[in-house]
This record gives sequence, C-alpha cells and structure tokens, in this order.
Amino acid sequence: MQHALGTIDFSPGTSNRAFKARATSKPDHSLPGGRGLTFWGQWLVALGLSTLLLCALAQLKNGELDTPYRILAVIAVLASVPVYSLLGVYHKRHGYLTGLTRLFAGWLLLLTGLMVAAFVTKTSELFSREVTLTWAVLGFALQAGTFLPLHHLSRRYHRRLQGERTSLIVGTGELALELADTLVRIKREPLVGLVASETSELPSNSLHPIIGRLEHLRALITECNIRRLYIALPLEETDLIKGLYIDLLDASVDVVWIPDLASLMLLNHSVNDIDGWPAIHLNESPLTAYPTAALTKAVLDRTIALLAILALSPLMLAIAVLVKRSSPGPIIFKQQRHGWNGQIIKVYKFRSMRLHADAQVKQASREDPRITPIGRFIRRTSIDELPQFFNVLQGRMSLVGPRPHAVAHNDYYTGKIDAYMARHRIKPGITGLAQISGCRGETETLDKMQQRVELDLAYINNWSLWLDLKILIKTPFTLLSKDIY
Repeated sequence: MQHALGTIDFSPGTSNRAFKARATSKPDHSLPGGRGLTFWGQWLVALGLSTLLLCALAQLKNGELDTPYRILAVIAVLASVPVYSLLGVYHKRHGYLTGLTRLFAGWLLLLTGLMVAAFVTKTSELFSREVTLTWAVLGFALQAGTFLPLHHLSRRYHRRLQGERTSLIVGTGELALELADTLVRIKREPLVGLVASETSELPSNSLHPIIGRLEHLRALITECNIRRLYIALPLEETDLIKGLYIDLLDASVDVVWIPDLASLMLLNHSVNDIDGWPAIHLNESPLTAYPTAALTKAVLDRTIALLAILALSPLMLAIAVLVKRSSPGPIIFKQQRHGWNGQIIKVYKFRSMRLHADAQVKQASREDPRITPIGRFIRRTSIDELPQFFNVLQGRMSLVGPRPHAVAHNDYYTGKIDAYMARHRIKPGITGLAQISGCRGETETLDKMQQRVELDLAYINNWSLWLDLKILIKTPFTLLSKDIY
C-alpha cells in the first residue's frame, strides 16, 4: 500500500527490516533547518525585499514611516526565521513547485500569526488595511520572484559540490546496498563502487559494482581519486571498523562510519554531541527533541482549534440537539484513552450509540446495532469527532497525530504488535497519517492494526510542521471513505 502523501512507501509483505530502515529517516529541524548558507542567503534576500516593500508602502500612505510599521517589520523578520525553517522553505532538495508551495505556506502562516498577535493586542487599527493587503500580495510576489533564480543557483552549486565528491563504500551487505542506492538516487554522489571485507558475502543482485577487497583499498582510493569513504559494515565487525579508521588516518580521504542500526526498532533517532562525546539517540519523542518546533505545533493547534470551534459552533449545537433527541443518554461521550507518554486522558465525542453495558470495550462494526440513525450519519461524516477540538484546546491532543485508542484496546495489542505503545511518544491527534492513508475503521485483524501502527511510527519518525499541514489539507478529502462507519 502506498499512502496518500506519496513520500513513505509501505507495501504488503514489506520486511520488518526494510520498514525500520525506511521509517527511521527524519527531517532536520535544527535552526536554520540544517541548511546553512542555502537558508540564510535566500531568506536574507526575500525578507529584505518584503521589509523594504512594507516600509515603502507605509511611507507612501502616511508620508512617513510610523513606529507601528517599524515594529511590524522587525517582528515579521524575526518570526519568519522559525516559520520558514520549520517548513523547510529553502531546502535544496525541493523542486521549484514544492519550494514555491512551501514559501506560500510559510508566508501565509507568518501573516496569520501577525494577524492573531494584532487582534490579541488590539493594535490592528494602527495599520492601514490597504497597506497590509498590498504588502501581503506583493510581498509574496517579490519573494517568489527572487526564489526561482536563487533556488536555481543554489541547486547548481550543490550539484557541482556533489559531483566532485567521488565516493566508495566498504561493505557489501544490506546496509551497504541501501546506502549505495541512497547516494546514487537521492544525494546523487558519484559512487565508484563497493569494497568487500574478508568475511563479506558477495551479493548476486547488486546494481552497484564490487571493485575489490580490503587489501586493495589504499590503491583504489588513489587510483579512483576517492574523496569520501563510507564504512557500512555489520556491528559484529567492530574490530575491523576500528582497524580501518586507524589505518586511514593518514589517507587523504573523508571517512564516514554508517552504524548498522537498521536491525533495531529506532524511533525518531538522531546523532548528537554531549561535550565532545558522540551520542546516538535511539528513541526520542519529537516533542522533547525539538522544543521550538513543538511549541510552534502547540500554538498552531490551539489557534486552529479555537477558530474551528467558533466557526463550527452552530453545527455543533444542532448536532447536540439531534443526539439528545435520538436516544436517552448524554450528548458527549467521554472515554479514557492513552495520550502523550501513555498518560490517561478523557477524549470527547458526540455520542453515536445507544446506552449499553458491554463487559468489554468493543469496536464499532459496519452494521453495529448499537449505533443510532443520527449516530450513523455523524460517524460517517466524522462530525462525531468535532468535540475533540476542546481536547486540543486543553493541550491533551493535537490536530494531527496517531489516533488515540481505548485503554482496553491498547492493553490487548501491547505484546502482540512490536513497539505498539511507541505511538504514544507524541500527542494523539484528531486526524493522522494512518487516517488519510486508508487505515481507519474497524481493525478486526492484527495485520490491519499492524499497518496502522507502522504508519503512526512513520509519522513520528518523519514529523514536521509541513507534514502536519499536508495531512490537515488532505483530511477533508478522506472523510467519505467507505471504511468510516
């Protein structure tokens, strides 16, 4: 199965090792997005021009640059750094259309934040509506106009650097072959080939040439003008890795060790530095790993939840009346579920079933007799989930994240599915990657729940603000899925 976003591939029968190897990749959230001059150069030009535009418009309108516009310009420049960084606006891997889309999303998010701040501080009347609207439209046009040539130059520069970095891989196992595919297809490094160790078995289906063994390594580095050497050997060959490192200290080549961690179930892993000591984080929650990004996510969640409650309040009042008239019982159904880090939270939903006394929590099925007529409609359209916007306001849930399951269901699946409870390392969401990928509805088999858990873990490993926005955009188009009941 390939999910709707088209960025993470899961196929039926995919091996556990292959899933782990793919799902452990994650975006770079470091400020400024791990992109150095690529980010700062394009950001400086774009925000410099948009700031000059704001000042010019204010000057033309009022005859002088008033203090409120000066403050607005400073706040816009400062706020644009985390917003553009978190959305990966200037990442060199993006194509022109993707880059422009991210730029538009970043500019829109920045303007929304400024509008909310002006509304909260009651300063919106200090700004001319004509000036702000013109700045919003022309500001994006200026940034888009500079983005295309600068992005083109940036990509050409990085391609030239990659073309000069002739590489070689020590190892012929699955890790080495996956690394070779990545270097050739994604990073586009000129890979000369692979070098086998004394204990390596030569693969029969390798697409990359095996050009020698370790005894030929020094000669290969010189003859092929190797600039970067990757060591991709199994962990059991630690002594060989250490010997290679010492032997190559005086060689004119960059040596990169790729630890063979694909056999472990990694979650949002990263490599860090603790006072000079390299530290590999094998299991880390995105909310603690990236506090700035997590704060942005929380602010975005609560802002959108508040706006949604205000906009949808007439609909929710009408549904409340219909639910009350449908059958005896409360309007809101409250159920204990696991939240972030396994804490018990109460999740709100419009009641869609008649009151019943089951000895155990049972998932709703397609023709479940417990569901009322209005309940069937609100479940089919996902309107029963609307009260969870209040859960988001309370900080117990997020707009996007793994869907929370009943405590009894978690107790049942824990131990039957690997790393099942790891899906709680981030706040549960109203919608999620699994839901827009078709993994929703009843999970009557372990395989169906396994697929949902794999997508939930993939979401955690690949989490970014941009991924959240894509999921939110795609969610309305999945609400009429045949699996909703």
